[in-house]
Amino acid sequence: MNILAIETSCDETAAAVLDENKLLSDVVYSQLAIHQSYGGVVPELASRAHLQTIIPTIDEALHKAKIRRQQLDGIAVTYGPGLVGALLVGVNVAKALAFANRIPLLGVNHLEGHIFANRLDHPQLEPPMITLLISGGHTMLILVENWGKYRILGQTIDDAAGEAFDKVAKMLTLAYPGGPVIDEYAVKGDVNFVRFPRALNKKDNFNFSFSGLKTAVLNYIESKPEQFVRQHIYDICAGFQMAVADVLIDKTSSLAKKYQLEQVTLAGGVARNEFIRHQFSVRAGEEGYSIYFPSPNFCTDNAAMIGKAGLFHLQNGECSSFDLDAIPNLNLKAID
Repeated sequence: MNILAIETSCDETAAAVLDENKLLSDVVYSQLAIHQSYGGVVPELASRAHLQTIIPTIDEALHKAKIRRQQLDGIAVTYGPGLVGALLVGVNVAKALAFANRIPLLGVNHLEGHIFANRLDHPQLEPPMITLLISGGHTMLILVENWGKYRILGQTIDDAAGEAFDKVAKMLTLAYPGGPVIDEYAVKGDVNFVRFPRALNKKDNFNFSFSGLKTAVLNYIESKPEQFVRQHIYDICAGFQMAVADVLIDKTSSLAKKYQLEQVTLAGGVARNEFIRHQFSVRAGEEGYSIYFPSPNFCTDNAAMIGKAGLFHLQNGECSSFDLDAIPNLNLKAID
């Protein structure tokens, strides 16, 4: 079975081709240069960029895979959550291609795609497991009971982890997106120079809150002379990143212990963070569970993970109707 996967939920236009055994191609057009000067994604600009690049991106993915459209057996596409205008571009193109080629269409939940991302690098991975999904829009702990069967056991009550990275970077007048920059700066800093608060750290509370941490960093910066902040910017980044990592790792490890699970996976853009990956590996070794990370390219939004999830559902005889619509606030339980 050859399937084409399309991902246009935010600011990456992506297409990939997969068969049952391997990823044949994976093409991502990043809009970073378009949005960087605004310090965040501008929805209207994102939608326009998707319109301009979606067909060339699909054509390149098919060309790299050496697959013609007539050889496709199905199409998987992200239909939520995400920016509604961006989602509509991918959904409508996918519907047109599926209709024209008379092949099944499968709407994929973007969050489920992130869960499946680890299977691209670890095909042997099988549930049950705990997945920590950390991105610019989501921070949640998910019990993966089986592929396609999920329970959200904890999530952020305010800012997502990636959102906190972006906002703190902006406070420090660093570049957007903030995650990679803070990760780079923190390597040169002292994690013990300043200790920022860890929120919701009570036992058996698996929700997250990063709003207070963000405010604590702002108050700290505003209480110091500008020269002091510039002089210790690496230390501030290190202290902030340590606070985020501590909360993520403590809650994930506690949940794995509570459910007696030996497998933990990370997913989402923040899972690219080298410090967080290292700290998780150390804790996993100490507590005796196995930790899995996607390759960095499969942490951020990509069509390969959408294809992996779509392939699973298509092989199980599932498909979507042609009235499939974009659902910007789609949750993980609402899998079509």
